[in-house]
Amino acid sequence: MARWEPNARERLQNSALELFLEQGYEGTTAAQIAERAGLAKSTFFRHFTDKREVLFGGQELLHDLFVDAIAAAPASATPLEAAGATLAAAATVFGPERRTWARRRQTVVEQNSELQERELLKLAGLTAATADALRTRGVPDPTAGLAAEIGALAFRQAFARWIAPPNQRDFADLAQEQLRELSAALPTLDLTTVT
Repeated sequence: MARWEPNARERLQNSALELFLEQGYEGTTAAQIAERAGLAKSTFFRHFTDKREVLFGGQELLHDLFVDAIAAAPASATPLEAAGATLAAAATVFGPERRTWARRRQTVVEQNSELQERELLKLAGLTAATADALRTRGVPDPTAGLAAEIGALAFRQAFARWIAPPNQRDFADLAQEQLRELSAALPTLDLTTVT
């Protein structure tokens, strides 16, 4: 086997996803993934620490995109507008070429409670990073936390709509639409009865 294999990471991801769908996440080993990809097991571990990371690798990129988007938002941006900048940044990762893979990945995640928990933890990390970046901009709590949570909710809802068949709309459009809907819903919350 050649020492360098082109597109090894992508081949491993695609092979893993195929196997997860065929025989389940629990029934799939790193060795099987590497074999399906035509690579050595050691190559798998050069790219991923474990088989979960095949599905969750790249979250660091989203984290950096979110933080950078908030930092780059205009000084005049409201906290919600700054949090909304993360959605536009995420759209660079969720292009139409990734939709089929994301749909298949979500099927695997939904079939395994450990993966569902991992997904929630990753989203919580992105939400915390968003809140921290807002605080760095000078947004006080609880506003920073609330804006981050609303941004995270818009992200989750947009992602669900983006991968739902037969959707073909861009993630960016769906995300901004979700953020507008959530923003419009905020004034309808009647907090006068909260004691």
